Amino acid sequence: MASALRVRAGSTLTRLVLAYGVLSLIPIVVMSVTFYQGTIGTLDQNLDIRIESISQRLSMRFKALPPTALAREVERQLNDGLDSDREIFLLTAPDGTRLAGNLSHWDGTGVPDRRALRRKVVRNGVTTAAQLIVRRMDDGSMLVVGRDLTGHEAIRDLVATALVWGVALSLLLIAAGAVLLRQQIGQRIGAIRRAALAIAEGDMQRRIPVTDDDEFSLLSRDINHMLDRIEQLMDGIRHVSNAIAHDLRTPLGRIRSRLDAALHQEHSVPRLAGAAADAIEEIDSLIQLFERLLQIAQAEAGVRSQSFERVDLVRIVQDMADMYDDTADEAGIVLTAASPGFPVWVMGDRNILASAVASLIDNAIKYAGPGASVDVWCDEEDDCCCIGVRDNGPGIPAGEYGNVVQRFYRLDKSRNLPGNGVGLAIVRATALLHDGELAFSSAAPGLVAELKLPRIT
Repeated sequence: MASALRVRAGSTLTRLVLAYGVLSLIPIVVMSVTFYQGTIGTLDQNLDIRIESISQRLSMRFKALPPTALAREVERQLNDGLDSDREIFLLTAPDGTRLAGNLSHWDGTGVPDRRALRRKVVRNGVTTAAQLIVRRMDDGSMLVVGRDLTGHEAIRDLVATALVWGVALSLLLIAAGAVLLRQQIGQRIGAIRRAALAIAEGDMQRRIPVTDDDEFSLLSRDINHMLDRIEQLMDGIRHVSNAIAHDLRTPLGRIRSRLDAALHQEHSVPRLAGAAADAIEEIDSLIQLFERLLQIAQAEAGVRSQSFERVDLVRIVQDMADMYDDTADEAGIVLTAASPGFPVWVMGDRNILASAVASLIDNAIKYAGPGASVDVWCDEEDDCCCIGVRDNGPGIPAGEYGNVVQRFYRLDKSRNLPGNGVGLAIVRATALLHDGELAFSSAAPGLVAELKLPRIT
């Protein structure tokens, strides 16, 4: 079983975890790039604008002042105490002679004019990276304006290092989250799979543990409910098989004995006809039994739900009460029917609902006993419609309420009373088919059986 539960490399869980990691990493990378461009890019842009402004201002002065005056202006800029440790200036004569500035050496060969460029320069005897703009004047003079990038590069390195560490830490957290996610989901799925494998191996009592209220817990509850239903149906099948074997053996035995007696005794027409009539009667009762079992199976499978329509329960109650009126009189029972005086509508199958009401009335008449009374009524409650049957007979013990709705279950263990124990099973199956319920309560004395169905407007 353990090998069957291993997570495959190409499994949906693995793909889900990888997708989680990629989707988590993408916004981190995008945010890091955006932050880097927003800080370092802005600093670079501001630096270029400042250098361009100073270079343009000095070049305009060159046109209005002689070269010596411009040289003094450059020296003043270098010695004014503002950014003196970062400023770079150089003014050369047309013949290349250095007039002013702090560059120890400069070779302007091939350098584009009036375009920002980054170069290694020697400033005050120290080699450093610099951002520069070179302007060549009309008389051949050259003006170089720039900024030392030592501090700028330190900021760039600090930001880059911080972003790298941030991305690295994020990757570790994403990896840890992915491992945790894979472990958590794997454990929940593993619990479901282990339960499924155990059930497949025959452990029908196995259920999935439910420890929380998340989606997996809801799924586990639904699966457990399904397993309970499957177990209940399988128990019902086993019970039905045993009950059918028990209940069919007696009528089949009677049919065989009567036919056998007719064959071995005097072969007169009246005797053979009587044996055939008895056999037909027994066979008809068996056919009726199987029809009722088929009715239960169809109701539980929802086969008849396609024929649902608006049905007035009051009409059904009145019709069934009229149908059983003579039967009640013969049994010495007073049968009464009551209605609210207005239609009670539900969505359902009229024939199935009528059969369920008939089963409730038939059971009440059968078990209430001579001299008892049976009341049938229909009414509306808060959110449902109710058909009720009350008798003042011996009733049913409260502990048997859940058993009497099982097929072939009979309180009369000796099976002396007529019937086969499927009447209340039909009523329960009908209730489930109509999204309702069959409820029992004590009438003290007697029993109250209520078929509750959803109300429609």
